[in-house]
Amino acid sequence: MDHGRVNPEFRLEDQGISGLAAVHYNLTEPDLVAHALKRGEGDLGIGGALLVNTGKFTGRSPKDKHVVVSATTEGVIWWDANARMDAAAFDVLRTDMYAHMAGKDYYVQDLYGGADPVYRIGVRVVSELAWHNLFIRHMLLRPERDQLDDFTADFTIVNCPSFFADPERHGCRSETVVAINFDEKLILIGGSEYAGENKKSVFTILNYLLPEKGVMPMHCSANHAAGNPVDTAIFFGLSGTGKTTLSADLERILIGDDEHGWSDRGTFNFEGGCYAKTINLSPEAEPEIFATTSMFSTVIENMVYDEQTKQLDYTDDSLTANMRAAYPMHYISNSSPSGLAGHPKNVIMLTCDAFGVLPPIARLTPAQAMYHFLSGFTSKVAGTERGVTEPEPTFSTCFGAPFLPRRPEVYGELLQAKIAEHGATCWLVNTGWTGGAYGTGERMPIKATRALLASALDGSLEGCSFLHDPNFGFEVPTTVPGVDTALLDPRATWDDPAAYDAAAAKLVGMFSANFEKYLHHIDEDVRAVTIG
Repeated sequence: MDHGRVNPEFRLEDQGISGLAAVHYNLTEPDLVAHALKRGEGDLGIGGALLVNTGKFTGRSPKDKHVVVSATTEGVIWWDANARMDAAAFDVLRTDMYAHMAGKDYYVQDLYGGADPVYRIGVRVVSELAWHNLFIRHMLLRPERDQLDDFTADFTIVNCPSFFADPERHGCRSETVVAINFDEKLILIGGSEYAGENKKSVFTILNYLLPEKGVMPMHCSANHAAGNPVDTAIFFGLSGTGKTTLSADLERILIGDDEHGWSDRGTFNFEGGCYAKTINLSPEAEPEIFATTSMFSTVIENMVYDEQTKQLDYTDDSLTANMRAAYPMHYISNSSPSGLAGHPKNVIMLTCDAFGVLPPIARLTPAQAMYHFLSGFTSKVAGTERGVTEPEPTFSTCFGAPFLPRRPEVYGELLQAKIAEHGATCWLVNTGWTGGAYGTGERMPIKATRALLASALDGSLEGCSFLHDPNFGFEVPTTVPGVDTALLDPRATWDDPAAYDAAAAKLVGMFSANFEKYLHHIDEDVRAVTIG
């Protein structure tokens, strides 16, 4: 039995999926919540939020992502970061997964990836779990009802958590699999209930398609000045660096919290919702995000709660530190209804430095911006990936290596060209540790980070005095109104300056060693960037 509006000429049977018990097309939030509750997929929370648990997988599984090798992809895919899968193995995987799906109910959402109609793609998501369908309905852009009558997907994602792959038979690494076939425009996901695999699959597709159109796909949040979409800022960073928190500024309009494109037309959101971390979330520090956790149909993922009152515990990370809330963009009162804005005036690269070496903010030259973008230094935060239990220093090129199907230089050159053409000012912001490394120092005060960003975005920081950093070569402000001057000099925050010097030397060495692999793929001005 089918429910919901759908293109009558674009049914699952036409895509080779048959024998299902029922297919529920494009259900809206009330029906999806009702189905999830009836099927025992979660509990009803305060305000009508849906409380779910993703089982043993509470983060993405990047090592289980595979790309099908073909004549089209062989010379294009960045194989150092993307595991190969033979086309024949993918065919067997698809046949076995579709056979496993027979006799079960499935949920379908027809959605858009990309707010700019010139560059958006149609995405069909086929979900075994009703709450996964609700999640992706929040995360992507929802067509108008009459647009569904002739909707055709450019890509299809089939997500079946109860299907477990056979590595020998299916040419993958484990029972969990994310298999991407760019030629057939199909992604198969099995063996994981973590909903983030759905949205990051769409991001990977756009990272593959858009560079050929001259569009820079970015793992970043974005906002613009109230009443002035030309004054746009983008915030690069991996999960846990503060993209969602810092872009949700009540004084500015939120464009989006995670994925955007930069085209010749300006900035545009890829998504229609937010996926915010909720650990230690408070109404005082983040009132807008906090309020979404008790709004109807918000998906509350992997949070501990009182079984009787359904009161959420924002401090209990016994399930995972990667606890999250997924909600539609309009739940944030100062969000952009269009998801469109001008060219970025400020480019902010967020890093979570577990060494406690980097300053809270630094101004970068265009060449330094390219250097730090390709380096992508940060610390993986507990819970965002399997096996990460405490901050772990890492270099994730372009601040999003797990989602890059093409070589990093492709994205770096696009960003470099966009910055040069539009004259953006670039900043490196450390939201990690100060006064010592992880375990000794303290996390950078968010109040100070917000004050520094406000000064950067309103232009007042440009008028402050700066000093040349002896370790990394960028410029660091010496005084900023409203910010403790001592915080601006990371060396001065350490009890033992010699220990800081040793940590800084170690980090400089890590940067240099990591960057060697890019030296033959970059322009001379970026190659000439020196640190130390």
